Amino acid sequence: MSSRTLPLLFINLGGEMLYILDQRLRAQNIPADKAKKVSTIPGWIEADRKRVMNDIITTMFNKKFLEELFKPQELYSKKALRTVFDRLAHASIMRLNQASMDKLYDLMTMAFKYQVLLCPRPKDILLVSFNHMDAIKDFVKDTPSILSQVDETYRQLIEMYTPLSSGEFQLIRQTLLIFFQDMHIRVSIFLKDKVQNSNGRFVLPTSGPVPHGTQVPGLIRMFSCTGEEFTRLKFNNGGNYTTALREGSFDIFGDRVTKLGTNMYSVSRPVETHMSGTSKNSAQHTKVSAAPNPLAKEELNLLARLMGGLEVQKPGNADTGFRISLFATDEEEEEALISRPDELSCGVINIQATKDQQANAELAKIMGEFTESGDQSPSVSNKGDDLLAMMDGL
Repeated sequence: MSSRTLPLLFINLGGEMLYILDQRLRAQNIPADKAKKVSTIPGWIEADRKRVMNDIITTMFNKKFLEELFKPQELYSKKALRTVFDRLAHASIMRLNQASMDKLYDLMTMAFKYQVLLCPRPKDILLVSFNHMDAIKDFVKDTPSILSQVDETYRQLIEMYTPLSSGEFQLIRQTLLIFFQDMHIRVSIFLKDKVQNSNGRFVLPTSGPVPHGTQVPGLIRMFSCTGEEFTRLKFNNGGNYTTALREGSFDIFGDRVTKLGTNMYSVSRPVETHMSGTSKNSAQHTKVSAAPNPLAKEELNLLARLMGGLEVQKPGNADTGFRISLFATDEEEEEALISRPDELSCGVINIQATKDQQANAELAKIMGEFTESGDQSPSVSNKGDDLLAMMDGL
C-alpha cells in the first residue's frame, strides 16, 4: 500500500464531484430576471451556482486542510472517506438528501475508477489529476483568492509526485484499484457508451499502443539466479497491440490519456446510476437502490450530533439553504427513496460546523470504528480524525 495515494484520490474524486454538481446546477438554472419576478420558482440563478462552487472549492483547497492531506499516510476506510465528501458537498448553501448523495458518490467513484483502469502507464494517473485541476481552476477563474489556493495545490502535486519512479506510481495505482475493487455500480453514461457491462464491470481495450519503453505482451522470459535468460515462452495475448514510437506522444495514445479526467458532463445527457444485481433480468438495467451497511444511518446521525447538531427537516419549516437533486424528475427521486429499506431511510442531515472541544473528543473516540478492517493501525484512524475535525472547523 502506498502512503502517497490519499491526495490523488481526494483531488480526483473531488473533481468528479464538482463536474456533477456543476452540471446539475446548470440544468436547474433559471434566468436572473425571471427569478426576480417570481420569487417562488424552484430553480437556481447563475450567482447561486457560482457561490456553491466557490464555497466547495474553498473548503476543498483550504491550506491547513491540504497540509494534513498531503502528509504520507494510508488511505482512510471507505466509510471515513464517504463522510469527508458528505461534509464537503454540504460546505455551501446547497443541500442534498440521502438518495442524491448516494447517487453523487456512486458517480464520482465509478468515473475515477474507470480513469485509473484506462491509464496506459501508472504515472498517467498524475496527468488525470492535472486534468481535474485544470477544470477546477476554470470554475474559479473569476475569483483570484480561490484561484491562488488551487494554484498552490497544483504546485504541491508537482513537487510531491513528479520525482516518483514508475515503480512508486505502480504501487499508487495498485492501492487505488484495491480501494475500488468491490465497487461495481452501473452508470447509465457508461452503459450507453458500452464501456460497462450489465454486471457493473468495465470493458477494457485489448488493442492499441503499449506505453513507451514496454514491450508488446506475448512473451515470457525466465532468468536464472545469476541474471541469465534461459527460457522463452510465447503466448497469445488476445489483442492487437503496437509499440509506441516515443514517450509522451499523445497523438499515438489518442484520447485515452488526454481526455481522462476531463468533464464528461459538459455534454448534455442524463446522469443516472443503476446498482448491479444478481437477478436473471439484469440485462434490462432495472433501477435498484444501493444496500449499504445497515448501521450507516445510525453512524451518520451520531456523527452529526457529535459535530454540533442534527436537524431533520419537517414539512412547513423554513429552509434557508438551496436544495439540489441528482434525479431528472421528482418521481425518480421518490422512487429511489421508497426503494431504500425503511431502516436506512432518514431525513436531510444538516451538520452544524461549530467548534466544540467535547464534540471533537467524542468524534475522535468513535472514528476508530469507521475502519472496515480490524488490523488498521491507530495512527491511520487518528489521521482520519484530524482531517474530519479540520473540516468541522472550516
